[in-house]
Amino acid sequence: MDIDISNLPSPAYLVDERLLTKNLETLNYVQEKSGAKILLAQKGFSMHAMYPLVGKYLHGVTSSSLFEARLGFEEMGKEVHVYAPAYVDREFDELLRYSDHMVFNSFDQWNRFKERVQNAPKKISCGIRVNPEYSEIEVPLYDPCYNFSRMGVTLPNFRPDELDGIDGLHFHTMCEQNSDTLERTLRVVEEKFGPYLHNMKWLNFGGGHHITRPDYDLETLIKCILHMKETYNVEIYLEPGEAIALNTGYLVATVLDTMHNGMDIAILDTSAECHMPDVLAMPYRPGIIGAGMPGEFAHTYRLGGMTCLAGDVIGDYSFPEPLKYGDKLIFTDMAHYSMVKNHMFNGVNLPAIASYNEEEGIKVIREFEYSDFSGRLS
Repeated sequence: MDIDISNLPSPAYLVDERLLTKNLETLNYVQEKSGAKILLAQKGFSMHAMYPLVGKYLHGVTSSSLFEARLGFEEMGKEVHVYAPAYVDREFDELLRYSDHMVFNSFDQWNRFKERVQNAPKKISCGIRVNPEYSEIEVPLYDPCYNFSRMGVTLPNFRPDELDGIDGLHFHTMCEQNSDTLERTLRVVEEKFGPYLHNMKWLNFGGGHHITRPDYDLETLIKCILHMKETYNVEIYLEPGEAIALNTGYLVATVLDTMHNGMDIAILDTSAECHMPDVLAMPYRPGIIGAGMPGEFAHTYRLGGMTCLAGDVIGDYSFPEPLKYGDKLIFTDMAHYSMVKNHMFNGVNLPAIASYNEEEGIKVIREFEYSDFSGRLS
């Protein structure tokens, strides 16, 4: 890392615009070679200070709620696609104001809202989410096709006679996976829903495509897109969230204390529970610049957060030198599914949000205060 963080608040999320641009250029390569339209899934990355940059490359956003749809509409101003497992009646008319595409999770939802969509002041293209009942995801929490899933319509529940007004189909079956998984998934999608695709205008491949990962097979993805376009004469959409911000950001934290209880422990001014919740939910062990696996270097520590949750543990790491009060630790790949998921349990403040580019250097975009905590309570 070549950024001077000495004056950065701690803790702070820091997004490197150079790395974000590199990812966007990769995504644009796929668009140019395949003709597909790629959208930012805001559930993974909603740092709207970066939306002008993202909007230079991508076609718009996908949203899972009224607030996400409004954010994309106001901050990026391009296509706004919406999908939710169920729509809230009292929010629906406002949601129509922001939406260009709307995907329904069931035929009952479609029939309930169909007339309101068709009477909206602007044309909204509508789709049905399907569940091909095929997935290679190993963690049930993130598997939309797991047993008894509420996500999408399975083939036995598909209603061809209720497709009037439906322009497209949407599926989302992947999580952090390569294009070989997509290739196998499409075979199942075609087998089950191919007959209906011939009458559609578009097909949305959903998210979970790890397109900007170094080992990702871009050419297989492009081949998959072209096959579906040419076979069914449909426009193709993809909506990755993680791939946009993958490996573009950091979480800078500071050591507040060290102690010993069977092993060395360091307490940080950040929290797995509050600031990187997927560490506990996935679970996974984030990288730290200059640190190694336990025992790899001379000094091994268990890193803990500053909440009173006993399980607020980030993981075990080793360091060449002993940790001490005031040391800075830099967690890697912290731009996606961090800011969008963080919270203020225990009244712990949120990390500042900052960006870096070569022209302006570090720019602190947002710092949080007591009113952010009290304002969401009653």
